[in-house]
Amino acid sequence: MYLDFYGLKENPFNVTSDPSFLFLSRTHKEALDHLLFGINERKGFIAITGEIGAGKTTLCRALLSHLAPGTKTAVIFNSNLPEMQLLEAIVGDFGITPEKHNKISLMKSFNKFLLEQLARNNNVVLIIDEAQNLKTSTLETIRMLSNLETYKEKLLQIVLVGQPELAQKLKSPELVQLRQRIAVNFHLQALSKDEVVDYINHRLQVAGAVKNILFGAFAADLVADFSGGIPRLINILCDKALLLGFVKNTQIIGKAIIEQSIEELKGNYTFAGR
Repeated sequence: MYLDFYGLKENPFNVTSDPSFLFLSRTHKEALDHLLFGINERKGFIAITGEIGAGKTTLCRALLSHLAPGTKTAVIFNSNLPEMQLLEAIVGDFGITPEKHNKISLMKSFNKFLLEQLARNNNVVLIIDEAQNLKTSTLETIRMLSNLETYKEKLLQIVLVGQPELAQKLKSPELVQLRQRIAVNFHLQALSKDEVVDYINHRLQVAGAVKNILFGAFAADLVADFSGGIPRLINILCDKALLLGFVKNTQIIGKAIIEQSIEELKGNYTFAGR
């Protein structure tokens, strides 16, 4: 609606997980480094946690473009699947066709696939998003997948991505064996105030802005305060602000526009500063 007015080629503040918009804040860069280390060194289990809207899914999508050539990946976004359906989804996403659709056949076919990839010197990575939704029994099944290994290295690298509840779930006594296998663990922090300003400018530049949109210093501070540095909330607030700027026929997003945007968004979202 406002793209032509601002001279943008696309919406800079969509809440979709578009890796082309990934802003590597300090914490996001550290998370990516942890992921690549765990995968490249074949550490087995990796856990990445963060608040809702912290950018976990975007980070995982961006991760795929940083992996070594020949790396085989499967990404599971629906963590609410029953155990057998989840196994079938994992096997299917790797392009494996089992002889029969039962647990034994799935595991046998998967093990054969892993050994074939090892023979080709290929790494295999399974990413499970929203992993905090996985039942304890399902997490145990996933742990069993990690048992498919040689004497020297892990055949499968498993990345569990989830909200802070995932860390709490992994502390349960029933999951002690899984918890002990997690070699890399990282929690995504919110952006700092300075990073919020850089984040806004970064997304505007990726969307095609050419110095024709200005978020004032006080406006950016308000965005940081009310979003708590959570990228999704920054996007929601900035998108609303650009719409209001369009309505008011101004490309300067000042304090008054941010304040009005916040008032109009109240009741729909919970901001960290309120």
